[in-house]
Amino acid sequence: RMDSYTPRLLELGLKGMIGKGKRSREVREAIVKNKAVYFAAIGGAGALAAKRIIKSKLIAYPELGPEALYKLEMDRFPLIVANDSSGNDIFELAIKRWNI
Repeated sequence: RMDSYTPRLLELGLKGMIGKGKRSREVREAIVKNKAVYFAAIGGAGALAAKRIIKSKLIAYPELGPEALYKLEMDRFPLIVANDSSGNDIFELAIKRWNI
């Protein structure tokens, strides 16, 4: 849902994002261009992850609820690097590796 906004946010300085699923081609290209990273959270592990947030500050778009922009300070937060600034994509890698 946030993919249409993400390239612009990356241009404005956003460096990291947390989500659960695959991002669009445009977002993946913007991640590389802006040297950012997209982290994938483990689905269903929200309660565990919430315990690892030390500080949370609302930055923008409170009307978006859980999709609002927050600055998070975390400790041992369980995430996987899904898309990195070199263009690697864990979702594409999995498709190729396991012939999905």
